[in-house]
Amino acid sequence: MSRLQTTDGLTDEQSELLALVHEFVDEQIIPVATDLEHKDEYPQAIVDQMKQMGIFGLMIPEEYGGLGQSLLTYALCVEEIARGWMSVSGIINTHFIVAYMVIQHGTEEQKQRWLPRMATGELRGAFSMSEPAVGSDVAAIKAKAVREGESWVLNGQKMWLTNGGSSNLVAVLVRTDTGDGSVYRNMSTFLIEKESGFGETAQGVTVPGKIDKMGYKGVDTTELIMDNHRTTDDFLLGGTPGKGFYQMMDGVEVGRVNVAARACGVSMRAFELGIAYAQQRETFGKKIAEHQAILFRLADMATRVEASHQMMVKAARLKDSGERNDLEAGMAKYLASENCANVVEQSFRIHGGYGYSKEYEIERLYREAPMLLIGEGTAEIQKMIIGRRLLEEFKLKG
Repeated sequence: MSRLQTTDGLTDEQSELLALVHEFVDEQIIPVATDLEHKDEYPQAIVDQMKQMGIFGLMIPEEYGGLGQSLLTYALCVEEIARGWMSVSGIINTHFIVAYMVIQHGTEEQKQRWLPRMATGELRGAFSMSEPAVGSDVAAIKAKAVREGESWVLNGQKMWLTNGGSSNLVAVLVRTDTGDGSVYRNMSTFLIEKESGFGETAQGVTVPGKIDKMGYKGVDTTELIMDNHRTTDDFLLGGTPGKGFYQMMDGVEVGRVNVAARACGVSMRAFELGIAYAQQRETFGKKIAEHQAILFRLADMATRVEASHQMMVKAARLKDSGERNDLEAGMAKYLASENCANVVEQSFRIHGGYGYSKEYEIERLYREAPMLLIGEGTAEIQKMIIGRRLLEEFKLKG
């Protein structure tokens, strides 16, 4: 473990777990990541090993079969996993958000029904607020659930589901229009159990296929189409309609900490690759690390890596303490993702022409980093959140 990205105040249990994950990443993920990514191949062997390690149940309480760890511990594990391959961290991120929403907002029956199987990785989660014509404007969603007797009938099209094909429990945000006035009080979250795979995976539920992406390969990203999917209150998160927007925002808030952690992991790997290459490559009779221009790059990269990590840790600890952390989560996601894009590009430049070759790992990171700029809200959305919260915090008196 390097001097960068250290975290003060960890328990022996946390330190041992992180050391185990670090070793797992070095031995099982990094050696195969680039090959699997170029093939766009799902990392089933890695996922199976993470199941055995209990990674899928890290934050699920012990009474439901999980490890009962904090958000901070989870985020630090994600940081390590993303250092190996960001797609693997994406596989557990959406699963974690769904599990977190069930823990925080589900009925006891829903917790008993889903959490024990989620803890083992037998049941894997995905979620979606977005739709083909809707990005960050969540209030504009058109997918709808209509009450028919004791049932609900869901129709609509959801977009950008990470794990959309491999998952078998999907949380979707839909309009329920219960007549409560505010558009945000007319949204509900439903959980859909389905088969993994593509095509019709449940009654009235179709996952058309994988969306081909520039990067972030290996993990499947999909649409989901609901065509008269019938369900009941048992699958309505919390059992009461009209709370979906707030449930999803709570999930996205911890998701932003997760994206920040992923950006920290990718940044660290880019720095590792850059500083190693700079000490191997020679130009003009000396290692390029001895050239001041490269030395300045390394200094800037390391500073960004460290700053992002500490901001992410602060946001995670605030959430763990039960305090409101939307300001810090927005700052962490914004800072870490922007720094990640910068650090990856600087490492790419250090590699020179070789950085453009698919034989070098930095090429993969160069295609992966942009996703972090838009996942869980763009930089512009983060700035809006941060700015509004700052006006609340520093409101003029009198």
